[in-house]
Amino acid sequence: MKEPLVPVIPMSHTAHIRSHRKPRRSATSSIALRAGVAGGVLSMAAAGASASANAAEPVTQTIELPTLTADMSAQVAQSAAATQQAAANYELRAERDAAAAKAAAEAKKDLAEAKKKAEAKKEAAEAARKAAAERANRSTERATLSASASTSTSVSAPASGSVATVIAFLKAQVGDAYVMGATGPNAWDCSSLVQAAYKQVGVDLPRVSQDQSMSGTDVPLSSVQVGDILYWGGKGSAYHVGVYIGNGQYLDAANPSKGVVIQDLSGYPASGAVRVL
Repeated sequence: MKEPLVPVIPMSHTAHIRSHRKPRRSATSSIALRAGVAGGVLSMAAAGASASANAAEPVTQTIELPTLTADMSAQVAQSAAATQQAAANYELRAERDAAAAKAAAEAKKDLAEAKKKAEAKKEAAEAARKAAAERANRSTERATLSASASTSTSVSAPASGSVATVIAFLKAQVGDAYVMGATGPNAWDCSSLVQAAYKQVGVDLPRVSQDQSMSGTDVPLSSVQVGDILYWGGKGSAYHVGVYIGNGQYLDAANPSKGVVIQDLSGYPASGAVRVL
């Protein structure tokens, strides 16, 4: 069996000359040399120094990190405190604004109620004044009635009396105002108008309706004639009077809203009638 051939590599012609260049040592070679010289102790020292160096870095970070965290915590705490204070201020301001608005609303309500009470009081005073005036007028009419009670209630018609004259006078007053206690010439109450109409023909009637209902001769309503006096209410206590003008109508000073008007008797039937002409 043949042996394998070994290749022959040609060498440089200077290969046998030893180089004067100092061979370069690598870092690994240096460390290995130190290890070889110094032995295991130096290697352990290098390893310990390396471990210490590696452990020093976290120590530096550990010292700085709490410092930064404390500063940030302080800033966050200050910011939170400022935010909380601002929120408290806003809440306080909102409460004050709400209280002011509520107070204004209550003041407005109180003012409205005060005005309403003042108006009601004014209306009550006006109503009381009118009532007092009406009572005074009634008292005057009653006094007149009492004064005339001693005189005869019958009225005799003069020979020259004329129903047409009475009716003409009454119709001339249509449209005049009704004012309680007025006696003309442009404003009347019911009894003053009747009194003035009959005075045109010389018949002197009492001033108030109560007495006028007692004057003359009683006439049934079914037999009433032009010129008869109509009254409403009891005889001697009548509260209203007018004059019958024919065709189922009468003329009177009705009330403040109507004044002197002509009305249908069917719409407001009288209580009785008397004849003085």
